[in-house]
Amino acid sequence: FLAGLGSLMQDVLWCFSQVKGTIDIGVTEADIISTVEFNHTGELLATGDKGGRVVIFQREQESKNQPHRRGEYNVYSTFQSHEPEFDYLKSLEIEEKINKIRWLPQQNAAYFLLSTNDKTVKLWKVSERDKRPEGYNLKDEDGRLRDPSMITMLRVPVLRPMDLMVEATPRRVFANAHTYHINSISVNSDYETYMSADDLRINLWNFEITNQSFNIVDIKPANMEELTEVITAAEFHPHHCNTFVYSSSKGTIRLCDMRTAALCDRHAKFFEEPEDPSNRSFFSEIISSISDVKFSHSGRYIMTRDYLTVKVWDLNMENRPIETYQVHDYLRSKLCSLYENDCIFDKFECVWNGSDSVIMTGSYNNFFRMFDRNTKRDVTLEASRENSKPRAILKPRKVCVGGKRRKDEISVDSLDFSKKILHTAWHPSENIIAVAATNNLYIFQDKVN
Repeated sequence: FLAGLGSLMQDVLWCFSQVKGTIDIGVTEADIISTVEFNHTGELLATGDKGGRVVIFQREQESKNQPHRRGEYNVYSTFQSHEPEFDYLKSLEIEEKINKIRWLPQQNAAYFLLSTNDKTVKLWKVSERDKRPEGYNLKDEDGRLRDPSMITMLRVPVLRPMDLMVEATPRRVFANAHTYHINSISVNSDYETYMSADDLRINLWNFEITNQSFNIVDIKPANMEELTEVITAAEFHPHHCNTFVYSSSKGTIRLCDMRTAALCDRHAKFFEEPEDPSNRSFFSEIISSISDVKFSHSGRYIMTRDYLTVKVWDLNMENRPIETYQVHDYLRSKLCSLYENDCIFDKFECVWNGSDSVIMTGSYNNFFRMFDRNTKRDVTLEASRENSKPRAILKPRKVCVGGKRRKDEISVDSLDFSKKILHTAWHPSENIIAVAATNNLYIFQDKVN
């Protein structure tokens, strides 16, 4: 699927080797990674965890002396983004868990990113400092104020070199706008606004205004007993600042145009696949709920992930998807046990590669799946400490359903459902991927000869 690299890469078509092995961020519940996101250049990679921390990794420059360290990612900055809170009016604990991170395009030397927990979105500035001012007139070198009567001469402050320091400072805090838990944030292509979505509402924010937002979608019924669906994900179009989509727990996608009306309760387009009556079961509604929706980089397609499949929709065709990929169809017979252990409610994400030719999503047993849209080939790879060593080639994995099991296959009955890959990210222009497996971050890149 390494599109555009020519026949030279055909032999290593599905081989990924690790850039840095495993980045282990801890072992406790708070250390479980809850979101992964590359910035627009791919030079930085941010992860958020259940403990409210954001860890940023920076790609090292290529070295002639150490060519094997091609683009390694090392820790650049770590900061506490959110703290646990308590809503006294509702007697409700608000977790510090980071639900989503979104980068803003870099405009100057500093980096900006949005991070959100269930209730509050924060805009962070990440900047470097390698000089400090010295020679103040009213302060001594320790920072203590000097007696003005003792000052006999005027000094001109100078900047002295110091060890590089990376600082993360909160620039804006967008709070008190969501009654329900925030599941999505998306930066608009105008880079002046962004939206935040919860179960029933979507709000539009201006980056400069923290005390006011505009409600652009509200699906809350007058009587909550009539509630039939909730919003599961939302995203702005990558090029048109007036267009966005949101998905629902009923497996539908709505495309909205903000030019039509201030409140986008009436959609411009409605994407839904008719249900096959022969596949109808007790679990149909649960597994049809969309957990993630992503525009392609070109803006022509929408990709959605439900429990068993990934679907690609053309914006010009609403009645059915143009492509459907089975992620782990062998679990269809296991839905009853997955319902009992709550795994059926897991929310898997999906991502495009930079050219929109390949899509990737996670599965159980620390497996993740890749689908080539051009050749229709697919592969299952595993992210695990045992099988993955730096610069080792990942071998495709296969799941056996009944019958005889080959040596390199794994039985569907021996899959570990506690090991799951919910969050993945793809470098915007290169074949480098980041995969979050519980509290471990794996970074893989395509094999180079």
